[in-house]
Amino acid sequence: MRGPLARTRGARRLAGEVLVMSDRLEELRARYEREGQGHVLAFAGQMEARKRERFLDRLEAIDLRLVRTLREVSRRPGTTTGSAEFAPPAVFPLARSAAQEVRAKEARRRGEELLRAGGVAFLLVAGGQASRLGFEGPKGAFPVGPVTGRSLFELFARRVHAADARYGRSFAWYILTSEANDEETRAFFAEHAHFGLGPEQVFFMRQGMVPALDREGRILLAARDEVFMAPSGHGGVLAALASSNALEDARSRGVRSFSYFQVDNPLARPADPLFLGLHALENARMSSKVVEKRSPAEKVGVLGNVDGKLSCIEYSDLPAALREARGPHGELVYRAGNIAMHVLDVDFVHELTRGGLQLPWHVAKKKMSVIDAHGKPVEVEGNKFETFVFDALQVAGRSVTLEVDRGAEFSPVKNKSGEDSPATARADMCRLFARWASGAGLPLPPADESGVHPVEIDPVVAEDEREFEARQPLAPKISPRGHLYG
Repeated sequence: MRGPLARTRGARRLAGEVLVMSDRLEELRARYEREGQGHVLAFAGQMEARKRERFLDRLEAIDLRLVRTLREVSRRPGTTTGSAEFAPPAVFPLARSAAQEVRAKEARRRGEELLRAGGVAFLLVAGGQASRLGFEGPKGAFPVGPVTGRSLFELFARRVHAADARYGRSFAWYILTSEANDEETRAFFAEHAHFGLGPEQVFFMRQGMVPALDREGRILLAARDEVFMAPSGHGGVLAALASSNALEDARSRGVRSFSYFQVDNPLARPADPLFLGLHALENARMSSKVVEKRSPAEKVGVLGNVDGKLSCIEYSDLPAALREARGPHGELVYRAGNIAMHVLDVDFVHELTRGGLQLPWHVAKKKMSVIDAHGKPVEVEGNKFETFVFDALQVAGRSVTLEVDRGAEFSPVKNKSGEDSPATARADMCRLFARWASGAGLPLPPADESGVHPVEIDPVVAEDEREFEARQPLAPKISPRGHLYG
């Protein structure tokens, strides 16, 4: 039993904690009121102590200077490209001249040197959830291997393993998660023992979140004790590299360039010596892979010059006449479709993040479910804010744009069905691997009702057709799902 003295001390301690909490609340209230955002604390006095503490933690973490900036951004008139001067980019093409083939050979050699020296790290943006695919969990956990059922994360881990084996290094792999999937992603990797990679190779960092604002620039509340926060866009990967110390970690490992890719493309090849070598030979600071657009109507951003600066031009920003424009051989003039694969130099990322992320903010006007001044649920028109990594092209100065084969390097998993779905990605993977197997004189399994032969080739076995041919003879592992090499 506690004595009177112990009870007195406990009461004093509790009173002290209440006083500290009260001081903290009033200090935050004053800070937010100075910014015209005092309404966010309207319900703080009604909250249970633990919820209030968590809510105040969130408010303390919000950068009110950034909120001020976002408010000003939302009040500016929408940008227009109506008077801009457009020009197609210089592209290192898929169909190459003899001189370009010589350059490609030199670039592959340079890229392999960089990889052997450990001058490259892999940078994966994986903040999305797979809810649109009808799957609960991080998108990277979604099973997409056509024969093995391997997840996107495992397929990419196999590519890291392949690079480790080919170049005699343990490559660093930096993975951007989000507030929504960070815990699940880490648990997924732990559950699978990091897919055989050393835990020191895999560096997780979390994407930043920014408050959503109403049309008057006021912070929105998702609940009485919850600010409406939204992800900062894929440009936030650069800020996360700096804030998580991943940038310094990369420098300590001797990394000179990040090979950037996104989680929804199972055909992404982050250890591509041609791409890395071209980037290095040009002393570029940021470079991009592109594929030829299927048609003028394909709604993808294209790389092009806008007022003399290399940019990713959104589909709706390119005038219709230019979208339809054709060259002398019938090819689209603006055909360099962006597939979100880049090389970024470490020093360039440092420049872009020194003193805060130096990328423009974009406003996305959305209907949002929030609470009003009386704490009642309502739907309002508001603004979310994003940064885009491709905006860094405008200030990179030196850049390489490499055209690659869509069928070999780009088949995103975005929709549950139809175009850019798991079904189309698996079919594209099978077509690619069946072509390699057929070219090597190997038998194919029976085709399915769509004419697709179910074949899967582990990246550890081969990253391209030339390497697969060089690895012969190989025998597949045959299962009811198809043929697996690896």
